[in-house]
Amino acid sequence: MDELDPVIHAQARLRIMAALSTLELDESISFPRLQELLDMTAGNLSTHLRKLEDASYVDITKAHKGRTPITYLGLSKKGRRAFEDYMDNLRTVLGEQR
Repeated sequence: MDELDPVIHAQARLRIMAALSTLELDESISFPRLQELLDMTAGNLSTHLRKLEDASYVDITKAHKGRTPITYLGLSKKGRRAFEDYMDNLRTVLGEQR
């Protein structure tokens, strides 16, 4: 059995990955909306997103809406595959068959 990915396995990062996995491929969500959905502080969310970005699991795009900067987040292809693998490994650990 493969080990559970330690980058994803931390509770906050698992919640982020689960939320982002509900988006369609190439779809993104704004930072404030994700923060609201997960009920996380901006600093905590930023810290965990940085770890996921370092692993190339999330795509972070910075843009402007009018004069206001806005950050959009989405799963990269590598991140989507890593999350699917993580879930498969978790099912194995729990003894579930796919």
